[in-house]
Amino acid sequence: MKRIQRTYRKYKISIIAFCLMPNHYHFLLRQDSEIQISKWLQSLFIGYTLAINKQQNRSGTLFSGRAKSKFIDDDGYLQYLIYYIHNNPVKAGLVCVNEEWEFSNYRECIGLRNKYPFVLELINDIYGSQNEYKIFAENYSSNFKEEGLEKYLF
Repeated sequence: MKRIQRTYRKYKISIIAFCLMPNHYHFLLRQDSEIQISKWLQSLFIGYTLAINKQQNRSGTLFSGRAKSKFIDDDGYLQYLIYYIHNNPVKAGLVCVNEEWEFSNYRECIGLRNKYPFVLELINDIYGSQNEYKIFAENYSSNFKEEGLEKYLF
């Protein structure tokens, strides 16, 4: 997390939502300059790999394959995606409610903490306010219709 906080501004990346899971991660990012998000991810993961390799006296890669990304051009899907990212630990059975997961910016998005970076104005634009996002997340229907969203799936 420290590396994320140190580097995202340098690459002019806006962090909308993120969640670090034990075996994978989710980032919802906005590219705010000509510098590609992939350059930031590359820098982030190389630094992380070097640190882990040094800590564990090993060498080699930690991640297999490339990071996957999609351009989001649908407001409804953007709204769903923010919720999906923050709800991942609950869905995986790691916590009972989103607020319990330390390694996401959900608490920032609902105004309970000011530790991790995120774009407050985007949360307010999409949901109306931090409180409205909290209400949305708490009452979200699992019957979400994925019709028309196939182009965003991996």
